[in-house]
Amino acid sequence: MRLEHRRAAVVEHGDPAAVVVRPDDARRPAHPAAAADASPAAAAAVCTLTKEMTEGPYYLDGQLVRSDITEGKAIAPLKLALTVVDDDTCAPLGNALVEIWHCDALGEYSGFVGNNGHTEPDDGTFLRGGVLTNSSGVANITTIYPGWYRGRCVHIHVKVHTGVTLTSDGSFTGGQELHTGQLFFSETVTTAVAKVSPYSTNTVTRTTLAQDSTFDDGGAASGLLTLTTLGSPASSGYAGTLTLGVEQS
Repeated sequence: MRLEHRRAAVVEHGDPAAVVVRPDDARRPAHPAAAADASPAAAAAVCTLTKEMTEGPYYLDGQLVRSDITEGKAIAPLKLALTVVDDDTCAPLGNALVEIWHCDALGEYSGFVGNNGHTEPDDGTFLRGGVLTNSSGVANITTIYPGWYRGRCVHIHVKVHTGVTLTSDGSFTGGQELHTGQLFFSETVTTAVAKVSPYSTNTVTRTTLAQDSTFDDGGAASGLLTLTTLGSPASSGYAGTLTLGVEQS
């Protein structure tokens, strides 16, 4: 059963030398020496609580448990590493199912193709699925950089479940839903990707991050990913990282 209005926390990690977009820079201590002298409790990772975000109209139950959800839509790959932690202790949460879904380059969701004005095959499963976190709380999912549709900026929907049962048809059932949120992207990176075909053929006017009605400009605490390039040009794709903290009780 879905638990409404649960709190979620976000803690971000990454290699400073590799990061293209660092949404957590503003929260870094100004004096590293002072941080080093802090007590163990004060020096521990801080989990910043943030509101959940709308599930939206395009969620479908019973999606596949799999690490690659691209189904041949290989333009501008996106390698996600999403870490789930307990929001009270920041301890990693293993064996949690991280489920994502999003639109393709033309702004179309599987199961709802045509809603953004484009015609293409629809199998009801592309760019949908999830994977269990490992013992370090990390869920690695391969997808593509999302496109956009009318009225929304580029984003990915995400849910975190615990206690699920994997089924023989490759899906899952049961468990407890701990978090529903969205992942967001740097406008600078999106602008570069939008110039690459087939993104450039999306006929819908793109809503920017600043114009979006859902993103609250809270940086990483609101789901803004840290992105690193996988190569050049933009069609080579990106790696995206974020740590999601969830309440287990």
